[in-house]
Amino acid sequence: MLFPIGDDQVRGGAFPIFSYGFIALNVAIFLMQVNMPQGQLNAFVEDYGNVPVDTLRGENLRSLLTSMFLHGGWMHLIGNMLFLWVFADNIEATIGNFRFLIFYLLGGLAAHAAHIYFYADSTIPTIGASGAISAVMGAYLVMFPASRVRMLFFIFTFRVPAFLFLGFWIWQQWVSGTAALQVETAQSAGVAWWAHIGGFAFGLIAGIYYRLVFSRRAVY
Repeated sequence: MLFPIGDDQVRGGAFPIFSYGFIALNVAIFLMQVNMPQGQLNAFVEDYGNVPVDTLRGENLRSLLTSMFLHGGWMHLIGNMLFLWVFADNIEATIGNFRFLIFYLLGGLAAHAAHIYFYADSTIPTIGASGAISAVMGAYLVMFPASRVRMLFFIFTFRVPAFLFLGFWIWQQWVSGTAALQVETAQSAGVAWWAHIGGFAFGLIAGIYYRLVFSRRAVY
């Protein structure tokens, strides 16, 4: 398997308290989830996960935020937290803590909007941080395209430019998202592809703004 495990770090800037805090919060909530009886867990996901039809009716709108902190399994959690660990800290260090907080939450909302647009009739709860993290990745592509992402392949590590890794990643999401539109299920293979695409697009736009407003710090 191939995973990103690190990147070039910006020097100085804000300490990424929200990047690391979100990781801790997501892990804590997931540990709570896995200790719930199955019936209670199902009700918990129904209540705090986002259901598109409910949102369009103006019901349970808090789930637009709460769903960002729920996960469906260990691999779902670990994958999301690994990507958050690698890509979020440089952005927060550059734009500042509270700007990053707002950016992250808005990215998650943009991801929901994209998913709901394509699956307005869906009654399947959407959970996970990947929409907001996709926004982080979109911004990273614009702000740090030449940053070297450290990859792990079994026991071997190597580095690739961020624009190659992230460009390939969003291409995968696009291919999977367009294929998913051909089937009836709102989340093909359990993945809300259009949430990823919507979040990433939001991140690209925000990243352009941040790159213009905030001078990039040197990397090492």
